[in-house]
Order: sequence, then C-alpha cells, then structure tokens
Amino acid sequence: MSSQGGNGTPTSGARGPARRRRRFGMFKLFILLLVIYGGLALTSPWAFHIGGRLTPLLNWTGVGKLVAKSGSYPIYIWLMPSSHFSSLHLDGLRPTGGVSGRGLLCVSPGTIIPLEVTGTIYGGWRSTDGSLMDIRVLEANSASQRLFDVSHRGYFDLYGYWHGQQIAMNDRGRYSSKFRSGLTVEHASVTLEWGSKSEFEAACANAKSRATPNDGNDSAKSNQARK
Repeated sequence: MSSQGGNGTPTSGARGPARRRRRFGMFKLFILLLVIYGGLALTSPWAFHIGGRLTPLLNWTGVGKLVAKSGSYPIYIWLMPSSHFSSLHLDGLRPTGGVSGRGLLCVSPGTIIPLEVTGTIYGGWRSTDGSLMDIRVLEANSASQRLFDVSHRGYFDLYGYWHGQQIAMNDRGRYSSKFRSGLTVEHASVTLEWGSKSEFEAACANAKSRATPNDGNDSAKSNQARK
C-alpha cells in the first residue's frame, strides 16, 4: 500500500518499485546493446571503421555529385550495417556484410528525391578500406505510397572500392529504372566522401536549375501554341 507525505507526494517507499523498474529497463537496454555490438565485432568488425573513420555509432554519411547522362546531381547517403546482403561473390570477393540506409538526391534547388539504399560489402574485415561495395539506390515511398502499396520505384545501382575516406563508384553500365518524376539515371558515377546533411543542402541550394523531363514537352507545346 503506497503512502503519501503531507504535501501529497509519494514517499520513498512508493518510489522504490518505479526506481527498480527503471533500473531493470536500463539493464535490458545495456544487454541488448552488448549483444548487438558483440555480434558485429565477431561477424562484421568493419562496421566500426567505415570510410577511413572510427564509427562507434555504426553509421556513415557521405556526400558527392552524381554525374549521369541526364546531368549532375548533389547526393547524400547515410549507411549502417545490415543483416541482409547478397550471398554471391563479386569481382572474386566474398560478401562480408550488408549495408542499408537512406539518401537524398537533389534534382534542382528545392526539388529533392528521398532515397532508400541497400547493398553488400565484399572483402572487408577490420575496416572497409580496400573493400568493394555495391548499393542499389532506390526511390523511397512516402507514407501514403507505402499504404497503397505503390510498386513502381525508380532505381540505379552503383559499384566501387573504398580507398580511405573516399569511395569512387559507377553503375558499370547496368540497367536503371525510371523514377516516377521521369528522371532516368544512366551512365552514373560518383565519388562519395564523409560529409553532413547540411553540406548536401548547401550544395543543393547552389545547384543549377534544370528542366524536368516534362518541361521540354511543355515548352514544345507552348511554342506550337504561339505559332
């Protein structure tokens, strides 16, 4: 039976169970983190040294300029280890772990496409240096699109080797799928370096405006109308 003091606040006896529950919750969280970090240390130690940096929080963010047939676009990528990855060898290297994350593609100032990223690390062990990484950069669905199961999403693939803090990637001429906006990313290449979202936003703000695929059609129709 709980008791209260003269001012209506619980006494120390009433606070005891709540304090014990908080401690038990913190203990369970500590055990969970210990299991996660211990498992990664045994199976994917590279996760603690991504992109030439110590990454104790198990994530890496990079920025770069994606160069494609249709133009150049500032891009931001956020990666973390994943348990899902390819089981196939690539360039003679065995897969040593997976990556997943999010990204942003700046089509023009004020027009940013959210991205999802999945991929595989090949040949990496103590760090990613010298390892091969392939990623699929996929157009992200909004909450409403996920609700209505919108299946078509644009994507492109990138492949490259880590060299210290940089990874130079290209699509190796692979097929890419057109984005819902009409954007097609073909013959793509990018060099990603450690960078923040704010750096990406600054690059996007300074990017040159470019016509979307529909703009050209609208201009043609406008010219015909004037004639």
